[in-house]
Amino acid sequence: MRFRPIALALVVPLLAVVSIGVAAEANVPPPPAGWTTVWSDDFDGASGALPSGANWIVDTGHGYPGGPGNWGTGEIQNYTNSPNNLSLDGTGNLRITPRRDGAGNWTSARVETQRSDFKPPAGGVLAIESRIQMPNVTGDAALGYWPAFWALGAPYRGNYWNWPGIGEFDIMENVNGINSVWGVLHCGVNPGGPCNETSGIANNRACPGATCQAGFHTYRFEWDTSISPNQLRWYVDGQQFHSISQGQLPADTWANMTSHAGYFVLLNVAIGGAFPDALNGPTPRASTVPDKPMIVDYVAVSSKGGGTTPPTTPPPGGGGSAYTTQQAESFQQQAGTGVETTTDSGGGQNLMQVGNGDWALYRSIDFGSTPATQFVARVASGAAGGVSGLVEVRLDSRSNAPIGSFAIANTGGWQSWQSVPANISAVTGVHDVYLTFTSGQPADYVNLNWFTFTH
Repeated sequence: MRFRPIALALVVPLLAVVSIGVAAEANVPPPPAGWTTVWSDDFDGASGALPSGANWIVDTGHGYPGGPGNWGTGEIQNYTNSPNNLSLDGTGNLRITPRRDGAGNWTSARVETQRSDFKPPAGGVLAIESRIQMPNVTGDAALGYWPAFWALGAPYRGNYWNWPGIGEFDIMENVNGINSVWGVLHCGVNPGGPCNETSGIANNRACPGATCQAGFHTYRFEWDTSISPNQLRWYVDGQQFHSISQGQLPADTWANMTSHAGYFVLLNVAIGGAFPDALNGPTPRASTVPDKPMIVDYVAVSSKGGGTTPPTTPPPGGGGSAYTTQQAESFQQQAGTGVETTTDSGGGQNLMQVGNGDWALYRSIDFGSTPATQFVARVASGAAGGVSGLVEVRLDSRSNAPIGSFAIANTGGWQSWQSVPANISAVTGVHDVYLTFTSGQPADYVNLNWFTFTH
């Protein structure tokens, strides 16, 4: 989403920097000792090709269908899937290139990972990293350029109106060709709230050595659950320049952005919008020069530590926060369901091949004093064509009306997992939660791995 403030503090480098261009590396570098690569793309491929469709979704237009216009940020460009805006260069890089036509209309590109489940292993650390050269343009010619490397919480997909509560980690942002990288956390509510929206909690610094525009730099974000309180950290070329502790935020705010399925990663170059306008007035301008690409060498996600597996038997008596992940197999009572080992990230078990009339009970779930307004479930389906059904949430009795539900049909297989959100009636206090399953067909139609609630 990346809404931006009226003003942001700017760190001005005190030392002169040397402009040095650096070529792409041949491959994604191996992770540091103790780390394991979870996912990566080194953008190898033929010149002019689009990035791998197995790894990336290409966003197009001026916003998600049903979401805020101009991507919620005021940016003016039209995102396309044209190789003129988005392509491999044949030497191991992805290039995102803003263009301007003779009528003054801007186009550019934005991609996001197919996967939306990037999060640390329990008690471990997650890192999201990329080696990038920002568009090599500065001064008046750069006004309106807004390259970014960032991550959004999985529940944003399909909803588009639950920002910033689902969380956003801006790993690298830059505007107007300034020699500075911004790291930002967005969370809570908008406007205001614990993350001071629409500004977020931000810090910035000059790129080490070569300017951000003149050379490649490595931008890295770490989400550390191995320490208490947990911590978020931002780095450029291995130098930490921003951190946020779990203790800085209300417990429910932290839970809302960390207890869902995880995050997806995005790369884009916007033109104009709230952030560049905040620093230099309306952008772009007649002086703004098109055709300056952001060059991406690789993107890699890695993790270390952790290894805690979800419980495979129900906890005695149930209980717990509604805003933590509830493992589906940890019911207190059920009818009609079975369990099996899941291939979904995190391991553990899932409820299997659930059908009409089946249900599961989770006792004494605490929603707190701030109302929950959304339910998110991790589901998969190998149901035959034409077979579908509802996943419903009921409180305290199976005979009570559902407070919310969503429909699910074939997702590509019984272990082809998706995180699906549903709006629910506002809930506070402690309740027994029933998940009920309703379908007009007798066939099984859904597997369930876990669920959670958000504000």
